[in-house]
Amino acid sequence: MQYYQTDNFTLYNGDTMNLLADNVRQVDMIFADPPYFLSKGFTMKSKGRVKCFDKGDWDRERPLAEINDFNYKWLSLCRNWLKDNGTIWVSGTYHNIYSVANCMVELGYKILNIIVWNKPDAPYTLSDSHFNFSAEYIIWARKTKAKRHYFNNDLMYQLNGGKRMSDVWNIPTTGLWEKSMGKHPTQKPLRLMYRIILASTKEGDTILDPFAGSCTTGIAANLLNRNFIGFDQDKDFLELGIKRHHEIKSPEVASKYLRKMSENPNETMVMVNHARKDLRTKMLETGICYLRAGDSKGSILVTPGFERLQYLLLHTGGENAELYRLKTKGHFQIWTAETLREYGFNPEHASYYIVLHFDNAKPIEFKRKVDLKQQLNTYRAKIRPLSDFIGIK
Repeated sequence: MQYYQTDNFTLYNGDTMNLLADNVRQVDMIFADPPYFLSKGFTMKSKGRVKCFDKGDWDRERPLAEINDFNYKWLSLCRNWLKDNGTIWVSGTYHNIYSVANCMVELGYKILNIIVWNKPDAPYTLSDSHFNFSAEYIIWARKTKAKRHYFNNDLMYQLNGGKRMSDVWNIPTTGLWEKSMGKHPTQKPLRLMYRIILASTKEGDTILDPFAGSCTTGIAANLLNRNFIGFDQDKDFLELGIKRHHEIKSPEVASKYLRKMSENPNETMVMVNHARKDLRTKMLETGICYLRAGDSKGSILVTPGFERLQYLLLHTGGENAELYRLKTKGHFQIWTAETLREYGFNPEHASYYIVLHFDNAKPIEFKRKVDLKQQLNTYRAKIRPLSDFIGIK
């Protein structure tokens, strides 16, 4: 039964199998975080730490035949929901992911990738009899082999610093900032959903999550201007999702979450630099950008994030911003004022300058409008993440 609805956020409460069979609509993408079937119903203590291996009856260990039957049934029903060019993402561990993959192949899905979600902050595994568990797997597949799917490959290139994004994603686990309303035992991080949604949908698309839990998929979808439909059998988790949905109605909270979910500790950075009109023309002519290395006395200050610097955004007083790729990632030179004069510049304010070489022949289009006018800070060079300028469309 329908449990909650707004214009772009709809929840149903009940058994997923029945809901999938009875409420068929056409959606652009499905993200599913089904039971992994790994709960053992006990706790373990090691070196003062206690680990609970029970998330509930829905996640209890089952015989392989039962797991296969469950996965085959819900995956079969999901095909009726997907548009012909739609895609589905399914998360898991070794407990369920092989079953999911086999069922997909049997049902006619075309597997596109198996993403390895590596967790750099994964908790230590209590048992000392094997390697630490630090990864989950996410199968990405399209509905059929015949119909091509949507993939925002250009955006993934840009978010990855101009290189083809690999199928190994280093994304931290769910942070405390995204549990302000409470938490779900298998809650996925918004940063993970951010990448998945941007890679495979457009603004205005509709996303289904048949195991919605606390509705992380829906929160990410709405923050990125997508529509959401979620199913779950547990009203308490749906209520948590509703609280989270109400929370992001605040523009301040929505802005904070959107900023944090687009953050990545390994994210490519952009040098944002003001240049007066005549100097900007010379920089574009030569492919050389320079800025003071610290204060006027010549001290050098390198801002954290410089090692991930790969783009330059030139503007004049906050206007006419253009984005260019640096020729070498995280690389800069220190030149004297005399050396800059040899290249036709006329530096006046310091003895030494940071010099960045960029590809002046290929400006990069970016559609997200960013206000660069910040009073005096408009004219100060600063390093900002690439996601400030691209990634939302």
